[in-house]
Amino acid sequence: MKQLFWFGVVGVTAMLVHLGTVSLMFVPWGIHPLAANVLGFLIAFQVSHAGHRAFTFTTSTASVSHTRLRFFAVSVGSFLVNEALFAALLHFTTLNYRVALAIVLVVVAALTFFLARNWAFAAQDAS
Repeated sequence: MKQLFWFGVVGVTAMLVHLGTVSLMFVPWGIHPLAANVLGFLIAFQVSHAGHRAFTFTTSTASVSHTRLRFFAVSVGSFLVNEALFAALLHFTTLNYRVALAIVLVVVAALTFFLARNWAFAAQDAS
């Protein structure tokens, strides 16, 4: 339960950083919103990785570089699954977009937690 709590706290913090950097910094500086979103994601990823390393997965013995690379893969993969699942629900169901997005966010958060816990922050292989 402690891991889930910190996973949520770190996730919300990273989301606020992402939203804040895009809407308060990059877009007002004249950067196109789509490009600003990528930059916001990259900054929020740093917050997310550091937070999960410090608070969520404190027992991880894997190196910072090892977990950063793997967690980046998980984060990018989660974003792609999010987009694909959201698009599928919008296209193939009559769900309201808010309901569809809520379903997607819960599913992707669970997938992200599972992959982060069991792969990204897991102990490094001896090989």
